[in-house]
Amino acid sequence: MTDYQIAMEGMASVLKDPELLIKSFKRGMYPEGFQKFYLSMVPTLDAIERLYLSVGEPQTMLSNMAAAFVDQSKALYDNTPRRTKEVFFINQSLAVAGYVFPAILQYKGESSNALIEQIQTKWKEAFPKSNIKASDFEDIEKGFHRKWCYITTAACQVRGMQDDCEELNLLRHYRDTYMANLEGGRQLILDYYDIAPSIVKHIDMQPDADRIYDQIWKDYIGPCIDLIHAGRMEECLNLYSQMVLEMKEKYFHLYPHVKTSGTNIG
Repeated sequence: MTDYQIAMEGMASVLKDPELLIKSFKRGMYPEGFQKFYLSMVPTLDAIERLYLSVGEPQTMLSNMAAAFVDQSKALYDNTPRRTKEVFFINQSLAVAGYVFPAILQYKGESSNALIEQIQTKWKEAFPKSNIKASDFEDIEKGFHRKWCYITTAACQVRGMQDDCEELNLLRHYRDTYMANLEGGRQLILDYYDIAPSIVKHIDMQPDADRIYDQIWKDYIGPCIDLIHAGRMEECLNLYSQMVLEMKEKYFHLYPHVKTSGTNIG
């Protein structure tokens, strides 16, 4: 087979089962799942890189590769039963953001960034309401080990706040001195870490992601900070738990196999 055939066939089949991929998109499972996926994609990326460095019109070649990938993804979506279409699309988009883009970035080829740009363009044409951003493996993996809930950190970043800002430090102190010392508190924190990165990835794919984070701040995080200042620690826990449960219902409902702790969190 020629490099062009290898690349085209590889791109057309790289995301043949997105729902299987996202089953490993959780803390403790993601590194192994990603590495396995990345190694399976290397032969395709090798062929694309060789073509990129040798053909006369590399951007046209990359456009063809992106089209092969997106066309196959669109065909899978179109053939999905109507009742499960929305869930399938969210899984599919998450697989692109959590595996395909990080794998291309991990490859670090001269073609890598240009290939991602072509895929983003073709994906937006096929799915106009989508908003998939590219992140690398390290950034995603760090999200599973944030020192405070990933949702809070994302909301703060949208507001231009630094990781060591007063608000986040206050919440971390609350976590370490109040939440962690409750019965079942440490498990509750770990449960948050399990689901929060996936919730944030789903929010990030929404066209109005910044508005969503701003509303989360106004409805939950800001009031939680006020409650901590007032010494109303249990009310803060109940409100923050309400936020996580609401975000899980909206953006994590497609993971029924993931169960949270039995701890009563309000």
